[in-house]
Amino acid sequence: MAFAQGKTDSLYNIWEDQMQVDSVRAIALKEFIYQNFFYSQPDSALILADVLFDFSEKANYRIGMVDALKLSGYTYFRMGNYPKALESYQAGLQLSEEIGDKQGAADILMRTGYIYHDNEDIVSALSFYQRSLKIFEELNDLVGIGAIYNEYGSLYRANEEYEKSLEYYFKSISINEQLTDPDRNAAMYINIGHVYLARSEFDEALEYFRRGLVIYEKSGDKLGIASGHAGIGYAYADMGNDNEALEFLERSLEISSEIDDAQGSAATLLAIADIFDKQSRPAFAIRECEKSLALATSLGDLGNQMASCECLYRANKQIGNIKAALEYHESMLEFIDSMQSEEAAINLQQMEFARQVMADSLTQAEKEMNIQLAHQAEVQKKDMNRNMAIGAGIFFLLLAGGFFSRWQFVKKSKAILEVEKARSENLLLNILPAEIAEELKEKGEAAARDYELVSILFTDFKSFTEKSASLSASELIAEINHCFKAFDLICEKYSIEKIKTIGDAYMAAGGLPVPSENSVQRTVMAALEMQSYIVLRQQDQKNQNHVFFEMRVGIHTGPVVAGIVGIKKFQYDVWGDTVNTASRMEEQGLVGKVNVSDDTYQLIKNDPNFNFETRGKINVKGKGELRMWFVNRAGDDNPEEDL
Repeated sequence: MAFAQGKTDSLYNIWEDQMQVDSVRAIALKEFIYQNFFYSQPDSALILADVLFDFSEKANYRIGMVDALKLSGYTYFRMGNYPKALESYQAGLQLSEEIGDKQGAADILMRTGYIYHDNEDIVSALSFYQRSLKIFEELNDLVGIGAIYNEYGSLYRANEEYEKSLEYYFKSISINEQLTDPDRNAAMYINIGHVYLARSEFDEALEYFRRGLVIYEKSGDKLGIASGHAGIGYAYADMGNDNEALEFLERSLEISSEIDDAQGSAATLLAIADIFDKQSRPAFAIRECEKSLALATSLGDLGNQMASCECLYRANKQIGNIKAALEYHESMLEFIDSMQSEEAAINLQQMEFARQVMADSLTQAEKEMNIQLAHQAEVQKKDMNRNMAIGAGIFFLLLAGGFFSRWQFVKKSKAILEVEKARSENLLLNILPAEIAEELKEKGEAAARDYELVSILFTDFKSFTEKSASLSASELIAEINHCFKAFDLICEKYSIEKIKTIGDAYMAAGGLPVPSENSVQRTVMAALEMQSYIVLRQQDQKNQNHVFFEMRVGIHTGPVVAGIVGIKKFQYDVWGDTVNTASRMEEQGLVGKVNVSDDTYQLIKNDPNFNFETRGKINVKGKGELRMWFVNRAGDDNPEEDL
């Protein structure tokens, strides 16, 4: 730690020393920013990048200006501000080309590819990577070539094409082995470890995580050392070797804390808490998740905030702290809702990014046209029709200016229309499943479809009429809305489709409009979480002497027909005997339980996440005798009794 602090102080002292050469001072400031602000304080990094740019510009040190623009671009990229990142990179690329800095240009092209990669525009990402690779090959820059192969590997890894991913990671390693600095393969080994971990090939994952860690430990790269320990910890955790997992994860956490890597610390804390949760050590899980939540909140990281609240909900429920469990469960659902809103905002940002790319392309095209026209005018000066040519050039320039002005007007109009369109689409998606909404937009109608395997879920409050009589209308509506809003967010969490509410009943379906292999499991998990939520809510209302509701839940799985009903105030609905049977499962259930049919049971009976209580055959009106089962989470046979 003292060594690292000493190195940081040394860099700052070089920057402050006006007797140093300007280029040396600029390089020292750049390294100082990367080491002290880039990861932990991006806003400060941006301010200091501007200081670096201004200093380099005043000193006429143009490579320093390029470095400052790259630093700004990469910082904006890490913050998710793609348009500003692209703006910085474009300015840096132009400057690099002006001064003949091919190395800088290739690096910026590669970093621009990162932006398109994050925007899921794989074609454009590959295009920029290929342009970058071409320059690196011209320069015989093996470091750059290896870096591009690494990016190819990451593209395929993100797309879960693991064989192709490994192919390019190993190509990158082969390139790097030609260099005298073997440390460059450390990141490749860690990446390869994560690929093998995703494929549950644990021995291979551990081997490559260890290879990367050894290199990072030799070089003293703290961020790399933390990532290597974390990778080994994740592998041991997935293997069920908890003690080894904790040892490596805690070491990773210690190092991440040393270098103020809040993002890495939050993720590692969650992994540690998950192990404590599996070990039924809720007090330890709470300790780690509270730390993770604090870090995630400081970063504005909704994903880790949601995961931390889910961990705190489970742990507090386990120790019987009902009030805290309910609060964290509601916070978790709020973060899920916020993540949905953030996703919509990102989509709008991506549309704005695309518009800016188009604008920049048009501006560049206009510049090229003006250059070409100027060149033509120069050549035609020697021609006898010089005046006519100049007149024609002026005409085309005016015409181009007119087109450009018109394009600006159209662009502004389109931007307004895009925002309104997004609002309309969000409203439509609140009514219909995304796939059905898309079909409705394209064709003006959506055909009903047959589904072979759909799990229908029904909930209903026991003695609703009697209990609601003691509430005012506004109190009753507020309570039902409170519960149904939670159910909506639980459906989003498990990717099942809310169908409708009928009075105090709630209906949802798993396996439509897009069938999936684990839809039955997800529907049951959603039902269990809904029931847990109501049990927690019930305890909290009891403690405050408020009216509370108890709930039955039933599920049946089978074939259905689904489609849109009506042409005004239309609704997506589901029909078939499966729906009727699911309703009977709810009616025959008990409060605090999830009652499933034998058909549903047969599909999930071997799933280790569940255990079951047989109810035998029960006579059902209009159905005869039907076999039923209560389903619980594994290790939680009677969840309502624990509360």
